[in-house]
Amino acid sequence: MAIFWLGLYILVNLTSILYLGALAVSGISGLDFDLCMWGLAIFSIVITIGGMKVIGFTDVIQVFFLIIGGLATSYIAINLVSDNFDTAGLFNGLKMMKQSHDDHFHMIFKEGSTHYMELPGPTVLLGGMWIVNLNYWGCNQYITQRALGADLKTARNGLLFAAFLKLLMPVIVVLPGIAAYTLYNQGLFQQEMTENGVIVADKAYPVLLNLLPAGLKGLSFAALTAAIVASLAGKANSISTIFTLDIFKIYIGKNRSEAQLVTIGRIVIVISMIMAILISPYMGIDKAGGFQFIQQMTGLLSPGIFASFIMGFFWKRSNSAGALFAIVGGFIVALGMHNNWLPFADWTQVPFLDRMGWVFVICIAGMFVLGYVLPDEKKGLVIDPSMFKAHKSFVFGATIILVLLIALYTLFW
Repeated sequence: MAIFWLGLYILVNLTSILYLGALAVSGISGLDFDLCMWGLAIFSIVITIGGMKVIGFTDVIQVFFLIIGGLATSYIAINLVSDNFDTAGLFNGLKMMKQSHDDHFHMIFKEGSTHYMELPGPTVLLGGMWIVNLNYWGCNQYITQRALGADLKTARNGLLFAAFLKLLMPVIVVLPGIAAYTLYNQGLFQQEMTENGVIVADKAYPVLLNLLPAGLKGLSFAALTAAIVASLAGKANSISTIFTLDIFKIYIGKNRSEAQLVTIGRIVIVISMIMAILISPYMGIDKAGGFQFIQQMTGLLSPGIFASFIMGFFWKRSNSAGALFAIVGGFIVALGMHNNWLPFADWTQVPFLDRMGWVFVICIAGMFVLGYVLPDEKKGLVIDPSMFKAHKSFVFGATIILVLLIALYTLFW
């Protein structure tokens, strides 16, 4: 599992964050793309060496300015839509966007729709989308290392706060994107948002940030750069931790001192960052779109990893053979579907969220069979049920989040 995570973090996460981050910084500043990529990498290495405390403070500071800059960008972009349709005001801009591109305001699509492969109908509510989210928030070392640095109540409050921030994403990310697409179709930003005659969706946000007033643009640019660097530093920290403690210390340098392990970790950070820079141009991030690329590649691993975690937590007969089947076997099955190597269907025509759901079911079934066939190893985790009893304020906040989510999905079905 450590090897899988290292591969995922370097080949998918570091490459995509570096590529998309350099694209954003280059688009706003006008600096050379490669220079931006190397600059972000060097800056993030320095931050990572400072440790998780530095990363944490960077995260806290930049999130405020990102939200302010994001809200301002949305306001300016939607008003610009109004102006281009010879009207005025925020609500008129939203109305024009919805009239022009109504399909962009839906979150669930029927089979046959242009966007069905990305957001396939009931799967969003009952299938692979749950695996994507529960795996990311519950099994991802990059996320859990932050929660594990606090007591249970603080960790819960932090995740709840993150959930409220996540609800701002449609306002500060999606709406500006739709506005940019509307303006592009009205003849604006034709040159800035295209490359070799093809529209590049990942250029939309940097183009819109250039609309901000000078002072706010500077703050938003600084916050965006800090967010990119903090993300890179967090991933690099995870790579360093996983390699040093789960691989090097156990199999290579058993008798190394703490200081030597720290040095090894720092070397790993530099090597992984250089690898990501060299590999990123060949990963096809620009063709799939950054977010889609990350989800599809992560989806090769997440069903098996999530299956092994959930079974290990809640089924006492879970054993190491079952976990190995889920993690390795799940990856092989997912890779076979991704490349259409498996029989029974043309898997390239099956939405990747649906493929994740099938892989998850296969992994769970395999773990059940191996749990009953093989001798009981008693490898399931011993859980204290009292840990799952949340305090009232958390339950209240979580209830608000659920109600808001239900309302959003109902409104934008």
